[in-house]
Amino acid sequence: MENIYTNEFFYDLLYIMFLVGVVVFVSLYFVDAGYGKMRSEKWGPAINNKVGWLLMECPVFFVMLYLYFKSFPLYGGITKQAPYWLFFLIFEFHYFQRSFIFPFLLKGKSKMPIVIMLLSVAWNMINGYIQGYWLFHLAPKYYPDMYTPDWILSPQFIIGTIIFFIGWGINMHSDYVIRHLRKPGDTNHYLPKKGLYKYVTSANYLGEITEWLGFAILTWSLAGLLFFWFSCCNLVPRSNAIYKKYEEEFPDEFDRKKLKRIIPFIY
Repeated sequence: MENIYTNEFFYDLLYIMFLVGVVVFVSLYFVDAGYGKMRSEKWGPAINNKVGWLLMECPVFFVMLYLYFKSFPLYGGITKQAPYWLFFLIFEFHYFQRSFIFPFLLKGKSKMPIVIMLLSVAWNMINGYIQGYWLFHLAPKYYPDMYTPDWILSPQFIIGTIIFFIGWGINMHSDYVIRHLRKPGDTNHYLPKKGLYKYVTSANYLGEITEWLGFAILTWSLAGLLFFWFSCCNLVPRSNAIYKKYEEEFPDEFDRKKLKRIIPFIY
């Protein structure tokens, strides 16, 4: 167990996950991730979507919680200073909503393949370890002059935090739009049109990517960059699959609106 708390293990895992992101990016242009709109029986047994979301998102919340509080007796209490607990609160703010609120807002009786859930659990635990170990163990031990109390006044922290919450707002509003596309009892499919859905078909993914770009900037770290990178590698090709599905269902509106996939006016 102790060997996971070494610099060598951390950096090996970090660089491996950057490469895994490339594999994920390429693969998802050929294989549709089997959840949500791309739900397919070929992915095998499935469980209730709400349960699936809860189980796959909550591990990262608890991993970060554990690593943060584990750091308290170490490093002379450095991690109790403002930058560290703000990193912790910002990260957990997202995952508390994603783990314990978002699943219970979902409508319908859709299913999530168990294999997809397990893959997501694995990624979330790895990512939680990478983010938490860098922020609360490596940084205070080897770079104690980096995240001093003055860090919260740095351009990186201020700009990154603003970008994070802009992304969070886009994500929350976009999810709200999707949840309210249909009235109770209606089973028809609709093209979302409000908010940034006026420009892209995956505004919710745009919001999430923007959040983690902000987190990478406000922590100014390779760990944060990995999170942003992996989010792009997962969500950009998935946005392409959703785009194609909408394009088949609503060809006339697509021609008229000139919608993009995930980045307004660009892609």
